[in-house]
Amino acid sequence: MKVADLRGILQYVPRFRDRIFVIAVDGEIAASPNFANILLDLAVLRSLNIKVILVHGAGFQIEQLAAERKAAISSADGTGIIDDATLKLSLEAATNVMNEIMQGLTSVDLRAVYANVIISHPAGILGGVDYQHLGRVERVDTQAIELFLNQGIIPLIPPIGFDGEGRTFRVNSDAVAVEVAEAMRAMKIIYLTGTDGLVVSGEIVRQLSIGEAEEFAKKKRALVGPKLLSKLEHAARACRLGVPRVHLLNGNVNEALLAEVFSPDGIGTMVYSNEYQQIRRVFKKDVRAVMTLIRQSVNSEELARRTRNDILAQIDDYWVLEIDRNLVACVAVHLYPEQAKAELACLYVAKSAEGQGYGRKLMAFAEQLAAEKASKHIFALSTQAFNYFQQKGGYVEVTPDDLPPERRRKYDISGRNSKVLQKAVTLTVAAPTP
Repeated sequence: MKVADLRGILQYVPRFRDRIFVIAVDGEIAASPNFANILLDLAVLRSLNIKVILVHGAGFQIEQLAAERKAAISSADGTGIIDDATLKLSLEAATNVMNEIMQGLTSVDLRAVYANVIISHPAGILGGVDYQHLGRVERVDTQAIELFLNQGIIPLIPPIGFDGEGRTFRVNSDAVAVEVAEAMRAMKIIYLTGTDGLVVSGEIVRQLSIGEAEEFAKKKRALVGPKLLSKLEHAARACRLGVPRVHLLNGNVNEALLAEVFSPDGIGTMVYSNEYQQIRRVFKKDVRAVMTLIRQSVNSEELARRTRNDILAQIDDYWVLEIDRNLVACVAVHLYPEQAKAELACLYVAKSAEGQGYGRKLMAFAEQLAAEKASKHIFALSTQAFNYFQQKGGYVEVTPDDLPPERRRKYDISGRNSKVLQKAVTLTVAAPTP
């Protein structure tokens, strides 16, 4: 692990400390060779004082048992009719999964307990059909869960519920995760499944707002696929209920859990309930972080050197791109109203966030902001990134004589001999209000 990676992780630790993560593991993943690595990842989370609640599925194991015994089942995933035979197999499969997970947690020195905390009621008669032993979550015994968490014990919750009369029901584990997360005010739900998240046209969709997730689940179901559809539907519902983040992650990928939790972009698909990515003004408290962000580029003479006072003197000109409250890129827009020009300056994207289109996004933002401020042209000075401006932004090289007089004087004093690049700007979409 690189020192920079460790620093990236550490910035999340204060935010996650003593918060609750609900980890929902499909039966398929609990039976996979990578599950031992997932258990190690859970140990890392616990070492950082993150409270973990583990919800497990059993559909994969139910199908295996049915195949071994040549028994017919009415529903494996806990969404259809659950007849007597299916309930019996479900209980056996869930018990087997629970025992295997408990053994695995013990092997990584984690204490866990089987948590009988799901109070259910019958799904009843739907569309004229009696769903028999299919259950719906009525409530979650939060007091019991809190008792376990406060003692450093991981509650392990199976896809089984009970009513007040002692009757047993098969419940869907995706739904259980949502109900538990809402009741416990969890910070995250992480669904560990057998797919890479939402993949569209061969590319993983990294982030989805609630509205976007609901649109895929309702209008673009064919793009989602049956395995992921339930996760996406429940992710959107969880966010509507107040869970800030829900992650859809491939549990077969080693270190996927930690990579998703401790990086701005992650490796799966995240559904979020509040602002995840935004461009905003720089505040005084951000100046140190901005200087740290651009330090390497300044040292390599890609960017002009700026002092803290330089930035503070023009702080209203500086903007940052923030992802999950982490600064990953910055830009400055200096106005020269007498010449109807603006300068795009201090454009920088952190190395860890390169290749995501953030530089182009900030460039477009700066151009629109300049146009909104009545600028007709925007220019940039560059010693090393001029090809980027020309190829990605459509800038053309001009001469230093095209600079506003005030900026030309600074250009001559600097001695950097930067190339001057310029383009016309027009207001097409209103820029965010400063």
